[in-house]
Amino acid sequence: MDSWLIVMMLGGSIFLGGLALLAFLWAVKNGQFDDEEKFLNAVKYDGEDELNDAVNLERKKEKLKRGYRPE
Repeated sequence: MDSWLIVMMLGGSIFLGGLALLAFLWAVKNGQFDDEEKFLNAVKYDGEDELNDAVNLERKKEKLKRGYRPE
């Protein structure tokens, strides 16, 4: 393997790693990870009717994906 190929691969890896680090730091700065219990509380306080509606909606989506068209 030529040394220029290794240098190019190393440079590309460092560049992509830097982009990922910048994206992560931007997300932390903008509060993307602040609400730790959002989904836990959403499930905890959902009523039975809301959960049944969500299940029925998912079933309708599955049927539409399979090509089932209600008449």
